[in-house]
Amino acid sequence: MPKDFPDTGFDPVELAIMGNRLDAIVREMTSTVILTANSSVIGMARDFSCSILSSNHDIIGVAEALPVHAFGSNLQGQAMENFHPGFKEGDAFLNNDPYNGNTHAADHTILVPVFFEGEHLFTSVVKCHQADCGNSVPTTYFAAATDVYNEGALVFPMVQIQKDFTDNEDIIRMCKARIRVPDQWYGDLQSALAAARTGERSLKKFAEKFGAERVKAFVKAWLDYSERRAAAAIAKLPPATLERRGKLDELGEFLPDGVEIFVKITIDPAEQRAIVDLRDNLDCVNAGVNLCQATATGMAITGIVNCLEHDLPLNSGTFRRIEVLLRENCVVGIPKFPHSASTSTTLLADVICNTAQSSISELGDGYGLSESNMFLGVSTGVISGKDERVGDEDYVNQLFLMGGGGPASATADGIDTFTVIAGAGLCYRDSVEISEQRLPLIVKSMKLVPGTAGAGRQRGGVATRTEFGPRGNEMVVMQVTNGVSTGPRGVQKGHDAYPGANIKVHADGTEEVLPGYLHTVLQPGETIVGFDSGGGGYGDPASRDPQAVLYDVAEGYETVERARDIYRVAVLLDAEGFASGIDEAETARLRS
Repeated sequence: MPKDFPDTGFDPVELAIMGNRLDAIVREMTSTVILTANSSVIGMARDFSCSILSSNHDIIGVAEALPVHAFGSNLQGQAMENFHPGFKEGDAFLNNDPYNGNTHAADHTILVPVFFEGEHLFTSVVKCHQADCGNSVPTTYFAAATDVYNEGALVFPMVQIQKDFTDNEDIIRMCKARIRVPDQWYGDLQSALAAARTGERSLKKFAEKFGAERVKAFVKAWLDYSERRAAAAIAKLPPATLERRGKLDELGEFLPDGVEIFVKITIDPAEQRAIVDLRDNLDCVNAGVNLCQATATGMAITGIVNCLEHDLPLNSGTFRRIEVLLRENCVVGIPKFPHSASTSTTLLADVICNTAQSSISELGDGYGLSESNMFLGVSTGVISGKDERVGDEDYVNQLFLMGGGGPASATADGIDTFTVIAGAGLCYRDSVEISEQRLPLIVKSMKLVPGTAGAGRQRGGVATRTEFGPRGNEMVVMQVTNGVSTGPRGVQKGHDAYPGANIKVHADGTEEVLPGYLHTVLQPGETIVGFDSGGGGYGDPASRDPQAVLYDVAEGYETVERARDIYRVAVLLDAEGFASGIDEAETARLRS
């Protein structure tokens, strides 16, 4: 057992049962949102997260929540107490303020304090990425926003949305008056409230079964156990101070040089602690790419946790062993009002996490991960316009049609259709059929692209390509992308992945390469192509198992040419041009 962590005496079997029950409750909440949400970005793409906080606002249950959403929910619990110290049973609060613990204005968070026998024991939290949040332009990722006023989103700094289980109609009228498709938003609000109340009911039953005093003892033991696990995992790492830089691409006239990020990590196995220092970075910029405290902290933690034991409990106990140093008015720190954090859940958030986890690989072969896709291209863009099928009614929604490749580790290939690291591969890919039914959209093609992954002993996930366009009316497509100039980096001699690209295909077939910041109008007959990058490789490609290379060629992940030139494997083809085997003698010669 690590030093300075005495055994609490809590029965380990009961501890496991109670810990797993909390995650089961989070999954109940998650299922409620999936089954009741209106917008496809929430219900179909799963761009939402549920979590449970203790009475002290520690994170104690997240199940499969998105890290960028859930790992800062403790800050929102504290904000609830700060703004409403007398909160009561039946209350519910709406928070989407990036200055008060939230991520960005598009993430509407519902917090419900849970009482048992008159005592506040838990807080049930549901955060949903809205299809529209009232921005001045139809997107929830407004990277060009010069400040919060230019961004234009409706911001609710922990306002009371329910009292005595009854909706605050004033808040609802405000949203309906400013959000482009108000009924869609209202349906998503009711879905989030229902999920939070589902968590409340199940947590009350949890308390009834074990009793309030046992529950409080469990919470302490659960967090202490998690901290012991994290401390033991860090103690196994070599001592080191690691420094690595990452980059956000140049973005139009408002960020012509992009943003370079510096991450410093100190691994102290003697003290069983990891420290991520983000303070030596630029001040906030006059654009919407600034990170808030929740996302900067959460994604730095994620970059470290990704490189530790895979089954660590994801809660505040584990996070105690990972210290994140931020400073005020920093582009990756604590933003100073009125700087905008419109894209706070992506872009620099992805850069921070990828830079941190790839930095850990410098400890040696077997440590860390490569970089994942950082390219939220048009396949995950926000589309809007008027739907000719239903009387030219307004529509707006974010797509999740595809997503690039995941990072490779020392022992596993990256997964495909990963989207980005901030979501940890947990977002779902949209159904083409359902998307075309719900939106005036035609999806021409979706496919994986051979030969685009970062090669390595373990390869990254492959890139994806999507092409779509409007039906009868023009369609506005907005998105902001990274990874156009440089693809995700490989580690330990692993190769970089191909960078991404966005391409507009005009009606006559001519192609136009678009910039990283997109605000494009598609006319009927025009389409747009999103090419999302793959993930970086891990280890020398020439050491990859030749049978794995053969499999990749046969399945269309790799090409015969790259198999020979990069992996040093001679793949045999049959009469129809399909991979049929390996030329062992030629492969031995190539690898010698």
